[in-house]
Amino acid sequence: MPFLTRAEIFAHQLYPAIEKQIAQHLIAIHMRTPRMSRLKASHRKWLMTQSVFALALRRTPDDPLSGLTATRFVETVMRLGAASRNTATGYLAELVAYKFLRDVPEVPDKRVRVLEPTELSLNGLRSWFNGHLACLDRLDGGNREMTSHAEERIFLIAQPIGAELMVGDPIWRDPPDTIGHFLWSDLGGIVLHDLISRLDDVNRTAEAHSCGPVSLTDLSETYQVSTTNLKRMFKKAETENLLHWEQPRRRGDLMLSSRFVEDYFGWQSAKFAAVDLSYHNALAELGIETGDADSAAA
Repeated sequence: MPFLTRAEIFAHQLYPAIEKQIAQHLIAIHMRTPRMSRLKASHRKWLMTQSVFALALRRTPDDPLSGLTATRFVETVMRLGAASRNTATGYLAELVAYKFLRDVPEVPDKRVRVLEPTELSLNGLRSWFNGHLACLDRLDGGNREMTSHAEERIFLIAQPIGAELMVGDPIWRDPPDTIGHFLWSDLGGIVLHDLISRLDDVNRTAEAHSCGPVSLTDLSETYQVSTTNLKRMFKKAETENLLHWEQPRRRGDLMLSSRFVEDYFGWQSAKFAAVDLSYHNALAELGIETGDADSAAA
């Protein structure tokens, strides 16, 4: 089965349904392991996180100094323009402190510190990957998720490929201004997932979509986001007519504009396409034909 293009994903009639599905999946990861939010607290950190794993998972046994080092990571981040040198260095130290990364043992050159993901972070990102595969399966009846569970090397090969595709894609790397002020804020991404998870039976020709009643206080308590930051995010969106509450003082149903939702869907479609292409590239590298993958997953 061929991979799905971004345009095919975006135009699919089930696309709003899988956006709700992946939002619920990512919220579930967050609620199970709140510490994982450190990896994607903002879009800038998520860009860096993808780069961290891409470098780490490309380590080869025949080159013990390959993989994730501070120098390689900083160079990658600087090339992407994702953060400053100091921010990148500080973020790497943060991941070590939170036990998302650890030192690779017995590196021959003691002057070089090579890092690798811990089981905690690796399992979290694997769940992220497989959750997206499950959504793609709904679009075309594929068996990506089951195949990935049956052959764990698929994720290890696909993640660096997908990361490079995403961070190299200006559509995903630089989200539209309509949603960007959420994504560049700490935990703004999980707030967006929460809003999308509330949408039911999205009519993409409608001018606005109801999320039902939404309380900023509840969002703050659920995701440990400061109310000040939440008010700033929502105020900007309200001022630009991207969302509004049906009643004064943020009461009644929260309505998201079609522009807001479609820009979010368009941005997310780039990620889904990258994940699907990386999955198929991993199958090819492992010599697994699509038909073989379907049989293995059965």
